[in-house]
Amino acid sequence: MTGAHRTNGTRRAGAGRARGAFGPLVVVGDTLLDEDVEGTATRLAPDAPAPVVDVTGSRRRPGGAGLAAALAATLSAGDGREVVLVTALGADEASDAVRRELRGRVRLVELPLEGTLPVKTRVLSGGRPLVRMDRGGGTPGAPCTAVRVALDRAGAILVADYGRHTADAVRDHLAAVAPHTPLVWDPHPRGGAPVPGARLVTPNAAEVRGLCPGKGSGGGNGREADLGGGRQGEGDAGAMDAVDGRRCEAKPPAPPGAGDTTLRAYAERGAELAARWRAAGVAVTLGERGALLTGPGGGTPMLVPAPYRAVGDPCGAGDCFAAATAVALADGALPEEAVQRAVAEAAAFVAAGGAGNPGLWHRDRPTRPVDEATTDAFTLAERVRARGGTVVATGGCFDLLHAGHVGLLESARRIGDCLIVCLNSDTSLARRKGPGRPLTPQADRARVLTALGSVDAVVVFEEDTPEAVLRRLRPDVWVKGGDYAVQDLPEADVLRGWGGQAVVLPYLDGRSTTLLAHRAARAAVRVDPAGPVAPSGG
Repeated sequence: MTGAHRTNGTRRAGAGRARGAFGPLVVVGDTLLDEDVEGTATRLAPDAPAPVVDVTGSRRRPGGAGLAAALAATLSAGDGREVVLVTALGADEASDAVRRELRGRVRLVELPLEGTLPVKTRVLSGGRPLVRMDRGGGTPGAPCTAVRVALDRAGAILVADYGRHTADAVRDHLAAVAPHTPLVWDPHPRGGAPVPGARLVTPNAAEVRGLCPGKGSGGGNGREADLGGGRQGEGDAGAMDAVDGRRCEAKPPAPPGAGDTTLRAYAERGAELAARWRAAGVAVTLGERGALLTGPGGGTPMLVPAPYRAVGDPCGAGDCFAAATAVALADGALPEEAVQRAVAEAAAFVAAGGAGNPGLWHRDRPTRPVDEATTDAFTLAERVRARGGTVVATGGCFDLLHAGHVGLLESARRIGDCLIVCLNSDTSLARRKGPGRPLTPQADRARVLTALGSVDAVVVFEEDTPEAVLRRLRPDVWVKGGDYAVQDLPEADVLRGWGGQAVVLPYLDGRSTTLLAHRAARAAVRVDPAGPVAPSGG
């Protein structure tokens, strides 16, 4: 079974293996230790209006460049590409914790750290942060020969700058390799500018506003308040200003003012930064709006919308976006392709729980490309059940999506709080439908389904029936359309095992994939190379 939440990226066939042979993916930047203290808060302290948190557990994991390297390693697992992390670590306990967690995932090339590794602790209640405490910090020392060798041999480079001077320490080496090595730079307001020649720079919306004060600035450092994209609740008002026909006016549009969050404003800021940094492109991440790719020439920008609205912890989404972009460029993708893939990966990352997702750090997890994720649909089902919601599932081949399918899916979604589609794989569909099927490959079928507003996730199964995947999903309601009787559904007995219910919904008459296929075949037969043949009978 393979999940279909992350099928939107574009990878050239064989490009990963070919490019990976030239060298590893090298991540350069500031590593932190992130700690989450989780608990419940049901009362206030008697001496102050502050919540009292009853701690239920805690987790520690690498953050900053350490997280970016771990994500890059996961994304590169299918290609077997080595990931190298160039970072500053010390002799303190936090540095040792990072080394233990990254051991076996990435190869470390260390700079000395004078001081202690920064530790960022979040206190959460019900999955929501209440407060964050920062402690520690040090200064990176001079790089050794191993750093220069790693950069010289890199197939691609990602700079994950958190404003703590690791990138500054190796800046000369980065500048030397940038002209001939794909380089992605994830900037920070307290860090230096990217070196000239970067293939892509990936600031988020708040960072762009802060870096272009002449074109409006929202203030703040952006990365921590606006992880991976736009601020929560940013509106789309005026987002079509650049294409609404007003370009014909004699007076040019005014530059964006303070707080301007239109796409035109971000396009102008991105183009200004690309020219300032002498970068080939700037990809501004805009949260649930996706990412906007701009260049130094001020041409038409490319907007890559998020494939769906990801609900989850956004912590680390910016690192995921940057890591996915670097991996795609190492695969040989164009910048446009890399941004598309990165947007899809970042959305799936947030939906799966962000950096706090235990599956990201589980040692026994299978090694596979992230775009074949198997957990998104299951994680979604667990999250909906945990908050008392109703999980609805349906299944089928969906070989040619038509109005009957759309009506069924919309009706099914209204039953509960999420809808998961169990999709027959290509081999499963071929066994069921016979020669000539499928008409549409499973990746395309899954992508079309996930584009529908009624569908929250898709999971692909290889078997003839979805019973095995249903036992993992454990939906509350299983929906089928057409002339079935509930007692005739084989899935009904499966659902009864955990108290679920199978239901049948009305189906639009006269709509079916088989009818559409036959109609298309008849139309094709009537077309002659010399021109269409008039139908007989008038």
